[in-house]
Amino acid sequence: MKNAILFVAAVVMTLATQTAFAGQGVERLESPDAIEAVDDRLRAALNARGMTLVQVVHHAENARGVGESLPETRTFIFGNPQVGTPMMQCQGQVALDLPQKMVIREDEGRTLVEWNDPLYLAERHGLEGCDLPLDKVVEALNGIAAEAAGQ
Repeated sequence: MKNAILFVAAVVMTLATQTAFAGQGVERLESPDAIEAVDDRLRAALNARGMTLVQVVHHAENARGVGESLPETRTFIFGNPQVGTPMMQCQGQVALDLPQKMVIREDEGRTLVEWNDPLYLAERHGLEGCDLPLDKVVEALNGIAAEAAGQ
């Protein structure tokens, strides 16, 4: 009985966490592939769309450098100044979230691809009154993530 209660509690906590992410503007896709394959596909998807890859932060490597451990986690920082500049002209504080970021990370035998929903960022930074191609940004990021995940 105790194990059943613990199992139900774990399921509820997992669902609550996933729901919390959705409310915070975090999008997520899963890939059954190893992180190296997802990394390669993400780089190819960015390159194919003419995105500038600014930096890749290797969090697990950084953690090892200070004697800590972390599942393989990489943040890709990328963008297109033709898209980002008008957003920053509309509201300068959006630079807090630009360039765009996409995280790939290992999680219990799967690789997750995660990114910020541009519509959430538009709401967060008050971009609603600006004439911006946010639907195209959403479409581009969804496509990049799907390609990276192998979908």
